[in-house]
Amino acid sequence: MSDTATQSAGRWVGLANPTRFLAFAGVLLPWLWALTAITLAIGLWLGFAAPEDYQQGITVRIMYIHVPFAWIAMMCYTIMTVSALGTLVWRHPLADVALKAAAPIGAAFTLLALATGSIWGKPMWGTWWVWDARLTSVFVLFIMYLGLIALTRALDDPGKGARAAAILTLVGFINIPIIKFSVDWWNTLHQPASVMRLDGPTIHPTMLWPLLICAIGFTLLFFTLHMMAMRTEIWRRRVATMRRLAARNADRAGA
Repeated sequence: MSDTATQSAGRWVGLANPTRFLAFAGVLLPWLWALTAITLAIGLWLGFAAPEDYQQGITVRIMYIHVPFAWIAMMCYTIMTVSALGTLVWRHPLADVALKAAAPIGAAFTLLALATGSIWGKPMWGTWWVWDARLTSVFVLFIMYLGLIALTRALDDPGKGARAAAILTLVGFINIPIIKFSVDWWNTLHQPASVMRLDGPTIHPTMLWPLLICAIGFTLLFFTLHMMAMRTEIWRRRVATMRRLAARNADRAGA
């Protein structure tokens, strides 16, 4: 490995230290917020300026937020799965922090995906909801997020909570490929994949580019929120540790 690669890897490993991560987040977050705002503004403007669909008309424009919400709902759980491996296998100091911080954000994006999908589905399908494979598996993902949020807050011992959440996250990852391939495995109301295809996207470039830019913008928003949530969780744990130490010292002084 070259010296440059070694130094780069060393910097990333150094971020495992919570203090260094807090310093890094403090520098990066303002830039992330600015880049997120610019990218989302461009993507949404292009989406509203894009032509209407010949079948769906103006309602197709909800695609520019619904599809990124759905992508991020799955991406977030994948990141949590990697964090779970970091907790159980690599014992990474910030892995359980990343998992716990991501769960509420993933739940929010999943709920938004379900809500915007229902709004889009009403004029297209004539109903707000059907229990088809794609909708049901995404709803299961939302329930899993809620379960993980409850689990990480239910146990007083942070170590036990982190291990339990990591195991449950790994088990639940089986739902991600089910969501992805549900339109191929079962007969659903959802159309097959039209962007991530081996033979290339089937969406016209006038709609594809706004969609991709919106997806990048919402992805940046996710990472910005995730970094903020991780920073808050680190501070919360430090405050909790200081309170425990203060209570212990008070007990010793009283004895």
